[in-house]
Amino acid sequence: MSSIPDKYKELLHTAANDLKSILWSEREDDAKLVQKGLLLYRQGLVSKVRLENDSIVANVQDVTRVQVEVNLNFFQISSCSCPAEGICRHQLAAFFQVFSQISRVTEWVDRWRQPIQERRTAKTLGIQRAKDLLKTAGSTKPDYEQWKQAFQSSFASIMGDPKATKPYLVTELFQVYSRKIRASAPVEQEWKQLYQLIASIHSFQYLLKFSEEQAFALEDIQRYYQNLFYQLIDDIEDLVEKLNVHALPFAFDSFMEKLKDDTYLLITGESILEFESAHLYVILWTKLFRKKQWHEEELPKVSELTRKKETLPGLIAYIHQHVMLRKDEKALQTLQLLNEQATPFMIYWLEKLSSGKEWKRMGLYVDTFSTMVRPYIQTLHDHYARMDFTRVAIKTVGAYAKETKKHDLYEKILIQALPYSYRGYDEFLFDQGLYEKWCDLQGYIGFDISSIPTEKIRLLQKERPDVLLPLYHQSIQQHIEMKNRGNYREAVKQLKKLRTLYKKLKRPDDFQHFLELLLDKTKRLRAFHQECERGKLTHA
Repeated sequence: MSSIPDKYKELLHTAANDLKSILWSEREDDAKLVQKGLLLYRQGLVSKVRLENDSIVANVQDVTRVQVEVNLNFFQISSCSCPAEGICRHQLAAFFQVFSQISRVTEWVDRWRQPIQERRTAKTLGIQRAKDLLKTAGSTKPDYEQWKQAFQSSFASIMGDPKATKPYLVTELFQVYSRKIRASAPVEQEWKQLYQLIASIHSFQYLLKFSEEQAFALEDIQRYYQNLFYQLIDDIEDLVEKLNVHALPFAFDSFMEKLKDDTYLLITGESILEFESAHLYVILWTKLFRKKQWHEEELPKVSELTRKKETLPGLIAYIHQHVMLRKDEKALQTLQLLNEQATPFMIYWLEKLSSGKEWKRMGLYVDTFSTMVRPYIQTLHDHYARMDFTRVAIKTVGAYAKETKKHDLYEKILIQALPYSYRGYDEFLFDQGLYEKWCDLQGYIGFDISSIPTEKIRLLQKERPDVLLPLYHQSIQQHIEMKNRGNYREAVKQLKKLRTLYKKLKRPDDFQHFLELLLDKTKRLRAFHQECERGKLTHA
């Protein structure tokens, strides 16, 4: 291949950098993919390489010969004649072949693998540091300030390593820190659980502050160690549940007072992970700090905080304290400031009111919630996240509708959540006997009538055959538009069922008129007309 034009040199370097973020060295499948691409390139199996239209075009000899086109502007839309989906080994082999003309492929691979290699090194160094710390550590006696000081010291010692300034090393070092903390726990079970709870809450705050001090990009936190925050929240919730099995000993009182005051830090400042901070605050102030007096003391603090500056954690804390103190009017007023941002927390408050069977209070929140569902769903970019949210929302509000018989609000939420609420709305309309609306829903979703459960079709054929007419009309049209024999046969089958429905409704002339119009409209579709003759809908 001749020398690479300057334009393509720049494109190749850009694509090489893009690949580092598209493929993750810590992901096993990606590591294997790069290894296989390297092998094909090093074996000299890439041929007929040319550069055109900002792309690499080449043949790669694998088990069979494949044709590859690598888009250097957007690697993800590259193509290959092999059956693999997404980026494949052949595309990488072709890319490495051309990239080798302007740079060393081994250097790119080494830089790409650097995070995983440094993580292994950090883990080894971290474990050794933890062992050194353990030589001087034993189980600690119950003392809140001493515990807190020990947590801070251990975190600073392990996470203060210069290597921790790289986001991809945080998980390994934090796990070492966590093992050190667990090893120093008191022996007595009750004190051990309290110790672990306090440690987890402070560790969450330390990790949050550490992330802000390092000025890590949110994308890097999400990619490399956001799961640590979620794991800490899960651990904290589990420990609170365990502690709540029995009444807390009086000896815990001073610890709870201090912990309560320290958790205020969760909602101060501008956290890079606002949702997670607010979520943990709400959990603690629902399940752990339950005394009415504590809520009354906390409310002025969060009120002053939100007066100075409105942040998501501060406003959620403000609303939550009003909810817990049954000051619903003020809580609902503040909710208007947040709109869809508060939607996940609304689920939490609705579930709390539902579990307490406070249906009257819950109705106020359901009414507000119904306006927040669609805007929130639109902020979720993942299909499964939209489905999960819809499922939880419908389940929560469904309990309210069942108890209060206020189906209008429930239906409003089902409509707001479409198409993700289709199954719930489908069952609701059918159970309520709202068959016209049910028919409209099927048309909106575009389901073929053959996919509707047989028992529903039979019931409607018996009770409301008129409701089925538009569904058959729509389905027949869709099958004809597919323009193949199989679909034509299915259209004829459905036409015969439609004819039966019109007869049952004593409207045979209407069917005949529809059929004549359809045959005239499709007169160029000979195969469809042949199927109509075979089905004895028409005569030759």
